Amino acid sequence: MSDLTGLTTTEHDVVAIGCGPFNLGLAALASTVDDLDLVVLEERPELTWHRGMMFGDASMQVNFLADLVTLVSPRHPLSFLEYLHDMDRLYTFTVRENFFPSRREYEDYLRWAAARLPSVRFSHRVEEVHWDAGAERFVLHVVRGDGARLRMLARNLVLGIGTAPYVPDALADLPSSALLHTSDYLYRADDVAAAGKVTVVGSGQSGAEVVVDLLTRNLDGGPAVSWLTRTTSFAPLDYTKMVLEMTTPAYMQYFHSLPEDVRDRLVGEQWQFYKGISTDTLEEVHELLYRRQLDHGLADVELRFGITVEAAEADASGRVVLTCRHRDSGERFEHTTDLVVAATGYRNRVPAFLDPIDELFLRDGRGRHRVRLDHSVELAEGVGGRVFVANAEVHSHGVSAPNLDIGAIRNATILNAITGRETYRLPKRSAFTSFDVPRRAG
Repeated sequence: MSDLTGLTTTEHDVVAIGCGPFNLGLAALASTVDDLDLVVLEERPELTWHRGMMFGDASMQVNFLADLVTLVSPRHPLSFLEYLHDMDRLYTFTVRENFFPSRREYEDYLRWAAARLPSVRFSHRVEEVHWDAGAERFVLHVVRGDGARLRMLARNLVLGIGTAPYVPDALADLPSSALLHTSDYLYRADDVAAAGKVTVVGSGQSGAEVVVDLLTRNLDGGPAVSWLTRTTSFAPLDYTKMVLEMTTPAYMQYFHSLPEDVRDRLVGEQWQFYKGISTDTLEEVHELLYRRQLDHGLADVELRFGITVEAAEADASGRVVLTCRHRDSGERFEHTTDLVVAATGYRNRVPAFLDPIDELFLRDGRGRHRVRLDHSVELAEGVGGRVFVANAEVHSHGVSAPNLDIGAIRNATILNAITGRETYRLPKRSAFTSFDVPRRAG
């Protein structure tokens, strides 16, 4: 229908903004709920997932059960196993006996699922969101890829816009020709090949995978390689079974119950759960370093941890000079290179389309959204709609919030909250560990 302004207006129970794995999973779970009208809006023309880091042999760090739906609906028609069956790869996947899909295969699975969900609408960019108190609806102004303008009403919003590559201030003033983020690494392959020396700043899984690629190039006569990270070691992801208990829904519920200052302290302490490096990748780095000993005349390789990069500038010749501090001794030194790869992670996006309703969001002591256990943001009194967030609640739900294996649990929680019933059954016990203070019986 059209309103008085001539815009096509539609009304929905839920509008989810952004189509990454989390909101795509929400659409998948919602597709089997008969009385729920949900749409997902994505400004890009198609679904892509970490293309800039899609190395040929890159593997997922979660197994196939952590797909869009299985952990709350194992018989769902959009499961990873159904995808394999549809692609006639289920038997060969079984014989493979490696239940960690490649990143390329996981992206193909996401695209397969998106193609089966008419609720997912690509090339739909949200320009503004307003709250209409009279109608008790959020009003979204949307521009479609063909230029058409749409008006959508919704009682519930789900924000799944993902994170943005983060470059710290110390590197931010470097010319773009001398700096790239790991998210763009494969797009800048020509720049990497042309550099005499490439320095990776930061670690984590992405940084380590870039180092593997650079060491492989180095063995073939490629550029010199430096790897600098401020962490106290090139630390592995702690994926031991009992430690993984702290990434469960049970721990997330416990974490949410803690005071804000305690939560912030724990997030800082638990960095190795999500910023470490897989042991397979660390072994690959070591193997490549070992192989270098058998060759002569290769460009230099340097690895240093406990290094903070405090400033960076381009010198008169166009090379990059990093001002670094050795954290153990406090001594400063200069490091010269041709190209810097920032393995410095991601930060939550601050979407401009929310500016008209920014004052409705209640915030904690550090200015972050106050997020309830059901992943809805606390809003000003009198606002009858709800705004849910996906992967924007580490501060309230803990370091497992970005994990793919929590996606189906979070989406089921959101759908249960929206429908007001147990649309999907959530796990009652997901950890053997008890996290809170024991209560005396009687």
